[in-house]
Amino acid sequence: MVRAKLKKNILKKELINIFKKFGLNNNHALISANALINAELVGAYGHGLSRLKMYCDRIKKKVINPKPKIKIKKISQSISHVDANNSIGFVAADIAVKTAISNAKKTGLGLVAVKNSGHYGLSGYYAEQAVKKNLIVMVFTSAPPAVAPHGALKSLFGTNPICFGTPTGSKIPFILDTSISMINRGKIRVAAREGGKIPEGVALDKYGKPTTDPKKALEGVQLPIAGFRGSGLAWMVDILSGVFTGGNHAGRVKDPFTDFSAPQNIGHLFFVMKPSLFVGNNFNNRIKNNIRTVKKLPKIKGVKEILYPGQNKFNRYKNNLKKDIKLSKNIINDLNNLLK
Repeated sequence: MVRAKLKKNILKKELINIFKKFGLNNNHALISANALINAELVGAYGHGLSRLKMYCDRIKKKVINPKPKIKIKKISQSISHVDANNSIGFVAADIAVKTAISNAKKTGLGLVAVKNSGHYGLSGYYAEQAVKKNLIVMVFTSAPPAVAPHGALKSLFGTNPICFGTPTGSKIPFILDTSISMINRGKIRVAAREGGKIPEGVALDKYGKPTTDPKKALEGVQLPIAGFRGSGLAWMVDILSGVFTGGNHAGRVKDPFTDFSAPQNIGHLFFVMKPSLFVGNNFNNRIKNNIRTVKKLPKIKGVKEILYPGQNKFNRYKNNLKKDIKLSKNIINDLNNLLK
């Protein structure tokens, strides 16, 4: 029986056992467990344990392949194309980012496209792996329809996150990981499941009226950031991670929770670069100067420090690392049922 709090090592063992029960090998189960635990530790609960049952349901319905034969096609010294064979997204993304890192270490640039993948959790999790190797990285992935293109009445684009990471010359990486919607879909799903509300101004119901009811938001559309500009960014990501990679695009990615008619065929794109390409060993001094200049700006009332993307998440991770992981009643039920 799972309790309301669990130590991370115990939770990891139980997650590995669950994934192995559903057919993943030990290595793939470990990769998947680590990604879910990381999401919990950084406070991204919509991408953590709240999705565990969904992954298992998709394996059970045979729309995630637990024993994939993943193929890596080498296009050049810098470029590779991964066919994930409908694997769980964590495994496909892990292989892809490691390939991109390896390519970049050799040539200065690593570009890896992925097709036939699934939901892989947090983009920032993979970006951080590249930054830890002292590399700059951009990550794109497609997602199921949630956002209406500017001027349209129907959702078509996913929340299509954009992620950028760079070394900073300090232990805290710069990781910008943001969806193009006003709120990520995972937060709406968690609110719907836990009986909560969502903020005003982030979604419309199916009749086009503003709503704070997460269930009505899931039936309706999410609003993009910055109006038509956010819609344009969503379209850009749909092209880069869908059209360009061979993955599904233009609204064809299946909803992982409700549509078990076929695999998702999500596309991902990883672009990794050596920081020294143009400025040599001077990059560290330049990025430190850049951050220092921004942080020294006069602050508005109530702001103690101007933070760069990734600082808050790093601090949450550091604080949560010292604690047991809290589990909601719904998550406890999921874990107990999946462990039977």
